[in-house]
Amino acid sequence: MRHDRDQRGPEIDRALLRRVFAYGQPYRMLLAGVLVTILLVSGLTVVPPLLIRDLVDNAIPAADVRRLTLLGGAMVVVPLISVSVGALQRWMSAKAGEGIIYDLRRALYTHLQGMSLRFFTETKTGELVSRLNNDVVGAQTAITGTFVTIVSNVVSVVAILAVMIQAEWRLTLLAVAALPLFVYPARRVGQMLRAITRRQMRHNGVMSTILNETFNVSGALLVKLFGRRNQEMARFSAEARMVRDLGVRSAVVGRWFFAALGLVGAIGTAAVFWVGGYLVIQGTMSLGTVIMFSTLLVQLYGPLSAMSNARVEFATSLVSFERVFEVLDLRQEIVERQDATDLRPVSGTVEFDEVYFRYAQTEAAGLTAIAGSGGPDEPSPSPPSPTRRWALEDADFRIEAGEVAALVGPSGAGKTTVSYLIPRLYDVSRGSVRIDGVDVRDATTESLERSVGVVTQETFLFHDSIAANLRYAKPDATEEELVTAARAANIHDFVAGLPDGYETVVGERGYRLSGGEKQRIALARAILEDPRILILDEATAHLDSESEALIQEALERVMVGRTSLVIAHRLSTIRAADRILVLDGGRLVEQGTHEVLLEKDGLYARMYRTQFRGKGSGERVRPPAFGTPAGNGGREAGPSRPGTPTGARSP
Repeated sequence: MRHDRDQRGPEIDRALLRRVFAYGQPYRMLLAGVLVTILLVSGLTVVPPLLIRDLVDNAIPAADVRRLTLLGGAMVVVPLISVSVGALQRWMSAKAGEGIIYDLRRALYTHLQGMSLRFFTETKTGELVSRLNNDVVGAQTAITGTFVTIVSNVVSVVAILAVMIQAEWRLTLLAVAALPLFVYPARRVGQMLRAITRRQMRHNGVMSTILNETFNVSGALLVKLFGRRNQEMARFSAEARMVRDLGVRSAVVGRWFFAALGLVGAIGTAAVFWVGGYLVIQGTMSLGTVIMFSTLLVQLYGPLSAMSNARVEFATSLVSFERVFEVLDLRQEIVERQDATDLRPVSGTVEFDEVYFRYAQTEAAGLTAIAGSGGPDEPSPSPPSPTRRWALEDADFRIEAGEVAALVGPSGAGKTTVSYLIPRLYDVSRGSVRIDGVDVRDATTESLERSVGVVTQETFLFHDSIAANLRYAKPDATEEELVTAARAANIHDFVAGLPDGYETVVGERGYRLSGGEKQRIALARAILEDPRILILDEATAHLDSESEALIQEALERVMVGRTSLVIAHRLSTIRAADRILVLDGGRLVEQGTHEVLLEKDGLYARMYRTQFRGKGSGERVRPPAFGTPAGNGGREAGPSRPGTPTGARSP
């Protein structure tokens, strides 16, 4: 387990280092400039002690005012040069570091966008946000912070030792004799800090998840409706408390460590002072040399202590890179083939050829195992057990171009699974899904996305204007195209009646709109994309009769000339379909027209009779077909109050 590895100590393998420094390659000139400035700054640090020695040993005893003036001027010029070079170093370091952050975030975001829907259903959003924010910043620090510090320390120690050895080798040996006392505590503390760092990152990820779940509209509403404020506060407080306690522990451990190092440094300095003073008294060493050594020792012990722990410190800083690479190494299930075929132009024939599919957890399923692996006190969560082996089993059917096919069946029968396989949100386990004879796995992602439009039951709208949400399907759409699509979806009159019209902001997830209004905007968005294959997943579920009538009328216009797959629990919405596919337990059990299926007296007939019990015998009931509104014949509803969309939630 990773927890055990933390306790054993840091591990730095060459493959990890090569991968880390690969992200610094585009900025190698800047990083090289940083190294040059490090050399300059480190060289300048030994100049003031040399000036002090010359002042004490030569300028003052000789009463040389001119030399004294030059030395005084040099004491001012050297820090000015050092500050200027340091500022240049900071600029180059920041430019390289921010560039690395950008590259890492872009790589992570691009990789995650390529994951299948399975990944997002099994991964906590807060964990992803934490990796994109906290871990990426930590990875940048590893290169532009820790690495630069280590190199700077090495150069400083070499420069200081060179000056000290040249001045007095005996005092130099005495000064470095304390070095072994730095090594063991530094390694031990480094191991502790690395383990603490990992735990902090895990708890930060959990905190991000809680914030994401309870600060979005749906989560906040759920918390309020069930009166769970105190419980959620307690849950967040527990994680925040862990982050706080780990931060305090890290600070205390570091403080005691540096206090111990300070004590060791004091012992070494005292020894050098005593021996140096004795040699001055004996007349074998100048007073300026002892003063120079005392100044250099202060500069020596800090880098020496850091160097003794350099490997541990660098390994600890690489924890962020490891966590970023854990995400980048997740295998993408949905990958476009190099020789992929462009589907366009699409006529719209859809075939399922002996398709089997299951929602089995895979390596790329999520970050649950990664986020949860921490030690015996934090067990990793187990993947959920599937309710049955196959979500879809031996599905074999064909929908001709331009046909309207309805998909019905009990909840959990596999209807939505079918709708996910056509646009390749998932890949089939066995068999194939074909559009115009081309396996969707052989099609280019772009042509597949442009050819298949989906309107889901749970409509998602961005916290932006209605126009911006519509243009998500076609960024370059003109105002006229927006209006045309909105009219086709029976939503234009409503939008035009709002004070801000198409610039009305819909709120978080479109929460200022009613369910029917959101569905019609989603339908208009799909119309704007103009797909040849249209999938409607429960598009009229949970809507009132008036909203359903408006959407049904819009669907009649939208589905003309397109291959349409309609998923519905309400049998009243699918009677006019050219083909009805009946699923049960993941298997296709019946298919045919409404009349044919009633004659078979199978599952469809039983569902039909159950839904319309009390309204007459099953076959005599004729529910409204597509395009036959049961409500107001397409009349738009006005806003419920001035400036507020219909169905807006009261504050």
